[in-house]
Amino acid sequence: MMKTILVSGAAGFIGSRVAEELLQQKYKVIGIDNMNEYYDVDLKKWRLQSLQEYKQFSFHKIDIENYEATRVLFDLYELKAVINEAARAGVRYSMENPHVYLTTNANGTLNLLELCREYGVKKFVLASTSSLYAGQKMPFKETLAVNTPISPYAASKKAAEMMSYSYHYLYGMDISIVRYFTVYGPAGRPDMSIFRFIKWCMEGTPLNIYGDGSQKRDFTYIDDIARGTVQALKPVGFEVINLGNNRPNQLSQAISLIEKYTGERAGFNYSEFHKADMTATWADIGKAKELLEWEPVVDLEEGIKRTVAWTRDNWNWVKEIEV
Repeated sequence: MMKTILVSGAAGFIGSRVAEELLQQKYKVIGIDNMNEYYDVDLKKWRLQSLQEYKQFSFHKIDIENYEATRVLFDLYELKAVINEAARAGVRYSMENPHVYLTTNANGTLNLLELCREYGVKKFVLASTSSLYAGQKMPFKETLAVNTPISPYAASKKAAEMMSYSYHYLYGMDISIVRYFTVYGPAGRPDMSIFRFIKWCMEGTPLNIYGDGSQKRDFTYIDDIARGTVQALKPVGFEVINLGNNRPNQLSQAISLIEKYTGERAGFNYSEFHKADMTATWADIGKAKELLEWEPVVDLEEGIKRTVAWTRDNWNWVKEIEV
């Protein structure tokens, strides 16, 4: 029988690609998303339209903060696993509206865990973040103590991770926590640098840079992230697993590649480095290789090339998206 997986945040950047990876592997996917307006909903609609081409995909507009509405899906479907990609994202915006980050990222995760317990769904995959490693020694290993979150976003993800461990310990749930490192790619989030920089280059708008561009990120292509997340469905007991490119690049290097593939020379507006940002990220992916037999295959240049090509192909409507 076709296994049925619930993917929350299925209209989001990562959630939609995870859902597509599952569909390509012949799973049945129940997607939920609240379709909030944190960024242009046209992007979310575009992603959903791609998923709805698969007959084994069903979508429900539901917020995981709504416990009773989410419960209906557990009644309707015989779920084998839940992949929680629903989250309020964005480090800087979490400083402006911290309450919604806790209600979605922590309480929403708790709702899903409790429903899994009640309905006997034993496998749970939680999408988490490299932002938890702030202040730690690189490359970041999963064994590091991540007790110094420097944004409400990171703190809310830490809460979700800890609640997940509680449900593993108390109820024997099999839980994989995947910590993502600077995900980018086609149909990405418009509040993230790669999407913004490509759009600004193509329209001739100067790039807003926090700091001098020397900050390093372990830029990880979306297809690699989706593949690793699906592989994290395997039984592990309880594990935290980094999914990153393991090849940090300076932001200025990413900009040079964007200039190369857009064919445009960028202008720059420089601002002070943001207090809630990290100066560098670098994933140790030894555990992902060992447990999941996973490693990234798309390097930064190829990833930028593909992302620029997608932007060109969809420029007629992407050009209208606010960043």
